[in-house]
Amino acid sequence: MAGARRPGRTGVRGRAAGCRPARWTSRLPRSGWADRAAFPGRPAERPDWSQDNPNRQTEAVMLKDIRAIADETMVLTPEDQDAEQANTSWFGAPPHERMGTSADEVVAAFEETAVALRDQVAASGHRGTATFYVWHDAEAGQLRCSACTRKPGDLQFPVAYQVTDDLHAIVTEFLEDRAPGSIQWGALEPVPYPEAEPATMAVWAFDLTPFGR
Repeated sequence: MAGARRPGRTGVRGRAAGCRPARWTSRLPRSGWADRAAFPGRPAERPDWSQDNPNRQTEAVMLKDIRAIADETMVLTPEDQDAEQANTSWFGAPPHERMGTSADEVVAAFEETAVALRDQVAASGHRGTATFYVWHDAEAGQLRCSACTRKPGDLQFPVAYQVTDDLHAIVTEFLEDRAPGSIQWGALEPVPYPEAEPATMAVWAFDLTPFGR
């Protein structure tokens, strides 16, 4: 189940799957707004930015960026699955900005994106496995998604994972993380000897294979 490495560990915002006919071109991944917002001056450049309600602005931009994944060039190359790492996107925000974000709306945005990606796969003529998936990278403090030509049970992760239908729980875990990318002092626990098995990571997977294939 676990693979050699986690997609997109050193990249920025990528996106989800489709197939790649010869007329399509590969590209470098782009950073998602939730990460770009950390840079000084950037939030004010976004439309409808309001200093009085930055939390709602963060949510609106995150939802927009998630849906925008379906409009980007998709890379599905079973003969070169490393290239599919360009499909990876990630989103992060400080804890105070996550508090005003609705898990239901984030889930709906991912589900809409998944359906749109499946339509793109059907229109492209791709024949073969295609999977869109979402997970919470607690180590990085980010909500991530990607797509590839592997089946849900054969995704590439450096840790054990379990495919789940509960996307809401994954999103909620991300939104409720009050120390993104770190461990709070009070949460430190003694490590038993021998070291216990790490917790299994939850991954929501959506089959992009067009119906009837």
